[in-house]
Amino acid sequence: MVFKPHSEISQLEPQIVWQFFDQICSIPHPSKHEEALAQFIVDWATSQNLATRRDKTGNVFIKKPATEGMETRKPVVLQAHIDMVPQKNDDTNHNFVTDPIRPFVDGDWVTADGTTLGADNGIGMASCLAVLASNDIAHGPLEVILTVDEEAGMTGAFGLEAGWLEGEILLNTDSEQEGEIYMGCAGGIDASLTLDIERQTEATGQVYVEITLKGLKGGHSGVDIHTGRANANKLLARTLKHHLSGIDFQIVEFKGGSLRNAIPREAYATVAVQDADINQLIERIEEVQALMRKELAAIETGLTFITTQVEASQTPMTSKSTQQLLSLLNACPNGVVRMSDDIQGVVETSLNLGVITTEQDSVEILCLIRSLIDSGRTDVEGTLASLAELAGAKVEFSGAYPGWKPEPESELIHIFRDMYEGIYGKKPDIMVIHAGLECGLFKEPYPDMDMISFGPTIKFPHSPDEKVHIGSVGLYWEQMKALLSNIPVKSA
Repeated sequence: MVFKPHSEISQLEPQIVWQFFDQICSIPHPSKHEEALAQFIVDWATSQNLATRRDKTGNVFIKKPATEGMETRKPVVLQAHIDMVPQKNDDTNHNFVTDPIRPFVDGDWVTADGTTLGADNGIGMASCLAVLASNDIAHGPLEVILTVDEEAGMTGAFGLEAGWLEGEILLNTDSEQEGEIYMGCAGGIDASLTLDIERQTEATGQVYVEITLKGLKGGHSGVDIHTGRANANKLLARTLKHHLSGIDFQIVEFKGGSLRNAIPREAYATVAVQDADINQLIERIEEVQALMRKELAAIETGLTFITTQVEASQTPMTSKSTQQLLSLLNACPNGVVRMSDDIQGVVETSLNLGVITTEQDSVEILCLIRSLIDSGRTDVEGTLASLAELAGAKVEFSGAYPGWKPEPESELIHIFRDMYEGIYGKKPDIMVIHAGLECGLFKEPYPDMDMISFGPTIKFPHSPDEKVHIGSVGLYWEQMKALLSNIPVKSA
């Protein structure tokens, strides 16, 4: 394997994994724009004389024969997704569709320059390709499936058909804490609330001010939802509803967040206000900034409000629509709804108020509901439906995907646990994750497939703070090789 180095990370160990990840970073691959990377992988696999094909959804399948003496082992499927979450800092000039990710070494970690890194799930994908490229790893019959559009709707997993895979065991590489193996995950559903608004027929001599909230950490709306990271949409709505009371203003536009599965880091509201009230508005914003910095000091160290006088391209909402919108946003639940009674320290049900956009005659609010249990999910659906009814809004639910039900007696879990303890002298943590893994969807066409998910330590995925621990990648790679060599013989 000879690749042109893209960055300094290509020299890290294990070099074969980091070289693949370096190449992955060099090819833009945000959700729904991963075709260039998918074609690169197909071309590379074909050049290695590996059987390669794609299904109608765009998923990539690669097959490798067993190494000598391993032909009778149970066939294994290695799985990762091709796409990455595109998030960047407001002052970062980056086009995810055309620009490569710029990774660099920062102490014991690899991170990116002002953007998401794509270690979620790029390191897992790199490890799958590294296994295919290696000649010194003992393994049975092997398949690799790389799915498309996981982050924006799990399109590839939804499109997976029965009969494409022959494996009896699936190793999902989309987990983010070394030393933990996952045997279950949350399901989810998207919710879209639409509030019709009315606008004033003409401007009435007011001036327009844009209120910007930025500098929040954001993060993954599943694995980070319990960490206390603030939601910019909720904080800005709270500011307008409660901290600007007594000032006569109308909203022109409210927007915030960019992905329903990322905790919003930034939000913006353009308001119309009388010129005589501008100084009071600015003073109130400075007061709420000080209040929230104190309130959230342990976590949100960069919280910043900015007020700027602007020109407006449309008339303000009426006072009635302004108050309806703010009441709806303030009443909308967000964050942890309930912790699991069965699995200590794991979130059972949550909601992320992810994206707000304003059109001429409506405001759309996109949320993502996650739950380990169907009844938890439907409970929150009912809450949002009731809230929409009270607010005079419409609500639609779409894209539901199932959770992955834990199977504590899984043979594969026992094999991994014994292998891990044999290497490190301690047992791994066996967990259920409050995030959507594709395993639940794979179970539908392949109900008898034994599955686990594991991976290196990745912090703050879905945010520009994303980073992967270098040493954990080496540990994860050793675990991958050891696990493949310990897969049992097929039943007679």
